[in-house]
Amino acid sequence: MHYVYIIKSESNSNRYYTGYTTNVEKRVSDHNQGKNVSTKRHRPWILKSYVAFPDKQRAIAFEKYLKTGSGRAMAIKHL
Repeated sequence: MHYVYIIKSESNSNRYYTGYTTNVEKRVSDHNQGKNVSTKRHRPWILKSYVAFPDKQRAIAFEKYLKTGSGRAMAIKHL
């Protein structure tokens, strides 16, 4: 499966990160260990939501949508 996930910073409650992975637990762990430059400063992170897709193309398209203004608004309201 392919996953799109949303994590939230525990140190800055206004900071969210959306990403794609095939292993959600490992990816969140990587964020918390500082292995991602984009999220390193706002550790620790907690998993807020994830959505599973059977194919990579749909997952990446959904991740791209969530990174738009309307996608962020939808995620905040529904996810």
